[in-house]
Amino acid sequence: MHYFVMASMEDLVGEEWAEWYRLTPAQRWIETGKLWGAYIILGGSLDSEPDTQSPFFNPETPSASPFNGRPSMRIIRRSRV
Repeated sequence: MHYFVMASMEDLVGEEWAEWYRLTPAQRWIETGKLWGAYIILGGSLDSEPDTQSPFFNPETPSASPFNGRPSMRIIRRSRV
């Protein structure tokens, strides 16, 4: 005799993803809109990042905003204590 056990979606992809997969496309669209709204509120930008690997990339071309979306970059050093 052969017995087959059907794995649950949660076992395959985890609880959070299983919940997402159960949504209809219209519900996913609404939830995605909420995520984009939160991204913008938290300081995200919809401006595309420059493709430094492109043969057309020119580092001297002024960009609308810095690469990381902030006015300046700061390097943080970590050291063992």
